[in-house]
Amino acid sequence: MLGSILTFLAVGLITLIVAGIVLSVVGAVFSLTLGLASFLLFKVAPILLVSWIVVKVIQKSSGAPALSDADKKWLEGE
Repeated sequence: MLGSILTFLAVGLITLIVAGIVLSVVGAVFSLTLGLASFLLFKVAPILLVSWIVVKVIQKSSGAPALSDADKKWLEGE
């Protein structure tokens, strides 16, 4: 009787320790993923958007054709 109670106690204690470790690893991974996503969304994305808009404005204001004659010939395979 006492042996089975101690066995259940040991199994329960090991289960709690393993569950705590697993949950801490899952929490760390979730936190890192959320941190990376927020960094990309709020730091990198605005810079990329502003840069893209500036490039488009410069392209429109320069008035140069998008492709030169040599580029068009190369694309057509002549």
